[in-house]
Amino acid sequence: MSHKIALNFEDGVTRFIDAAAGETVADAAYRQGINIPLDCRDGACGTCKCFAEAGRYDLGQDYIEDALSEEEAEQGYVLTCQMRAQSDCVVRVPASSDVCKTQQASFEASISAVRQLSDSTIALSIQDESLSQLAFLPGQYVNLKVPGSEQSRAYSFSSLQKDGEVSFLIRNVPGGLMSSFLSGLAKAGDAMTLAGPLGSFYLREIKRPLLLLAGGTGLAPFTAMLEKIAEQGSEHPLHLIYGVTNDFDLVEVDRLEAFAARIPNFTFSACVANPDSSYPQKGYVTQHIAPKHLNDGDVDVYLCGPPPMVEAVSQYIREQGIAPANFYYEKFAASAA
Repeated sequence: MSHKIALNFEDGVTRFIDAAAGETVADAAYRQGINIPLDCRDGACGTCKCFAEAGRYDLGQDYIEDALSEEEAEQGYVLTCQMRAQSDCVVRVPASSDVCKTQQASFEASISAVRQLSDSTIALSIQDESLSQLAFLPGQYVNLKVPGSEQSRAYSFSSLQKDGEVSFLIRNVPGGLMSSFLSGLAKAGDAMTLAGPLGSFYLREIKRPLLLLAGGTGLAPFTAMLEKIAEQGSEHPLHLIYGVTNDFDLVEVDRLEAFAARIPNFTFSACVANPDSSYPQKGYVTQHIAPKHLNDGDVDVYLCGPPPMVEAVSQYIREQGIAPANFYYEKFAASAA
């Protein structure tokens, strides 16, 4: 039985490899043309030391303390020349994809659906048989090339890949290059090119309660994460707070309600910053974070939104005198033409 290994490089590129039963991660990578750091292959030099962020594996006993200390092994560090996967794994590689002689994967696909969810948000789906080979970690993004130009824009997946189709939530930016195409020219069947996956913002193994904070179209990576959680389940409570500026920015609430019905310990709330809003909950996401959501620090916080929101949440958590076990965030800014 083989296992899928996600190799995350320090420049944000992620490549997936298959490791056969009993095969070391290093051997699997080299067999598939990815030259991750390696020297002795005997667990003696430490050159291939990486960090395993998720998954089960066996390191055996054939390595020395100088290469990997007991404390490092307990923290999750591994020697890929000794690591044999016992499940799908995620491994962080302390080198760039270029140094390891690999690069972003590129795919050609076509638009299967484009919908204007609101004045501010566009839903885009693209599909192609080749995308059935596209693997990514929920929360990651790709670079989508704007048809008719040489420019690309980065968008997080808002769904998992299914039958060669993936989806995105895209902010409709007045005058934006991609926005102008999607709102005025795009139609089903139009060709699109994507490259990736990329990014260090993705769902890790769930070991404690999660607090998910989304701002505007920063909701996209969380709907992909929730699809994964709905598939695999979670014994820990999960709460999402979704904040927008205006009433018309509030989209996909029915989808969140569907996740709440599918995932027993998932709850969510939404809020609108505009004081003239007719929505019941007003204000910013920080005003709706309850002490129980921070769980005295035994919580993993995931945050995706514009830079001011990221800074405001970071400051709010510091002011509470609480240090989350992990704090993962992704900032995004709109791109004009």
